Amino acid sequence: MNLITEGAITFETEGAFYNPKMLLNRDIGVAMAHSLGLSDYLDALSASGIRGLRVAKEAGVEKVTLNDVSPQACRLIEQNLSRNGLVGRVTCSDAHVLLHEQHFQAVDLDPFGSPSSYLSAASRSALSYLFITATDTAPLCGAHLNSGIRKYLARPLRTVYHREMGARILLGLAARELARLDKAMQPMLTHVTDHYVRTYLCVIKGAKAADKCLEKMGYVEHCPSCGSFVLLEKPQPGGECRYCAARTTLAGPLWLGEIQEAQAIESALNWKDLSRRAVKLLSTCASEIEVPMYYDHHSICERLHITPGKIDDAIERLKNSGHKASRTHFSGLGIKTDAAMPEVEAAIRPA
Repeated sequence: MNLITEGAITFETEGAFYNPKMLLNRDIGVAMAHSLGLSDYLDALSASGIRGLRVAKEAGVEKVTLNDVSPQACRLIEQNLSRNGLVGRVTCSDAHVLLHEQHFQAVDLDPFGSPSSYLSAASRSALSYLFITATDTAPLCGAHLNSGIRKYLARPLRTVYHREMGARILLGLAARELARLDKAMQPMLTHVTDHYVRTYLCVIKGAKAADKCLEKMGYVEHCPSCGSFVLLEKPQPGGECRYCAARTTLAGPLWLGEIQEAQAIESALNWKDLSRRAVKLLSTCASEIEVPMYYDHHSICERLHITPGKIDDAIERLKNSGHKASRTHFSGLGIKTDAAMPEVEAAIRPA
């Protein structure tokens, strides 16, 4: 018997998938579940059950449903519940069927690969919250273009800000799936870590709210030559860069609205058992300014043939010139700002 301890749970993994590299993901998930005060939670693709088990025991969620299509995995989940003195509901069902048949306050999708095929059913099932993990970052971020278009009904681009591109492509699909059901979303926390995208969405009912939510969809016009980008409400293919006159390319539709809610993140930061890495990640997410995409400091320096200075100095110059600017969790070399490329270049150039 192979017993593993994670958080407050000791569990067996034999016969079911368990990924130790997703520990940070689960740690933050427990903190968010606790801070939101959940009472009803579905782990739709449970495998060994570790995510749902931790939410039940550590976040104190009273009604936890753990689902997996595999009878062997479900038997293992039952054993792991008993081993930890927990009471939970175990269902052995295709996730699509369960999500169409029943509603839950919070639905958590953590598939192996893309969550896109589950989003329609999950959007129907989720009453208040929808949590999503996507590990297919290559299609999301533009490395596998056709796959990204097929799965997410949007065109991603492989740019220096591809990590945020992937997150906003995923959010764009979620917003459209929810809108079909007269629901809106409000992202509370979105992060791209290692090989995955993770987002926590507050679900809001109502056609008017859905219409307003869809107003935050749009496109990114990107210049491959100088790296500048422009946000667009409507697609305008075949454009010309306003800074270097090179031909631009278009990404989208994708989410251009807020992706972090500082208050929700600060509440999660109060969770006592967060690792240093989790605290650093959440703190950076909470302090990011809410503007889509970011500039890569070193890429700009390389193009300008200058030695990179300190990123924080460039950010301070942007602030002093009247712009918003911050670091970003998406990249240690990233600068988030509402300034255009010429202003960013001016802030990066040595005095």
